Amino acid sequence: MKKEEVIKRIDPRYLNGICHRGFHNDHIPENSLEAFKEAIKINSAFEFDIHLTLDNELVISHDPNLLRMTGKDGNIEELTLKEIKDNYRLPNGECLPTLREILDCNQERVPIVIEVKVVNKNYKAISKRLIEELKDIKDKSKYMIISFDPRALLKVKKLGIVNSLLICKEHQFTFKLRYDFDGLDLEYLLLKEKAYQKYSKKHFVNVWTIENEQDFKEVLPYVDTVTYQFIEPEYVKDLLLNKK
Repeated sequence: MKKEEVIKRIDPRYLNGICHRGFHNDHIPENSLEAFKEAIKINSAFEFDIHLTLDNELVISHDPNLLRMTGKDGNIEELTLKEIKDNYRLPNGECLPTLREILDCNQERVPIVIEVKVVNKNYKAISKRLIEELKDIKDKSKYMIISFDPRALLKVKKLGIVNSLLICKEHQFTFKLRYDFDGLDLEYLLLKEKAYQKYSKKHFVNVWTIENEQDFKEVLPYVDTVTYQFIEPEYVKDLLLNKK
């Protein structure tokens, strides 16, 4: 799909920058309900990651293992939602949120990006569960779905929501599938390469994760938006708007 067609299908606030794992900082943990509420407060799109629990629920976490964020070992895919809610806490005392809790909190006030995390080849099960959660949404322009696993993205295409294939430097083999999806979501280092720069001229490109002004300015000529953290939202928005 051409860049212009994708941009027509999405909420224009995506083009102002996307808060990585919510609007988090030293006091507000990533992928917490508090971080998502802060993004809503500043009227910003935000991104988060979903995992499938043992009892088929969708929980928000970047890592499949909970040790880094909760201080307690445990793999999401091997735990039930009740076990996670009862025994694991984020640094601010919150439980890990579910996708449903985020959707209910947001009420489609700001656009969101959902990253599908495939673990142990569970792409069919997690995609099916995501489709169930999103089948009744009111405004498809406020949702984007991304994943490193092209099989998961192909499964959720039936929702009619814009989808982008995640690609990192270590796994560039999926670049050959670039025309099977609405756009690409690239590790920022890839935009030093001509093949990706060429793709960006006619196709939708987001880049992750921008953490400083120098990297932002280097990728700016080749992107439609950026996923960022630890940078002022207004600075990101101003540069992206001026680019247009």
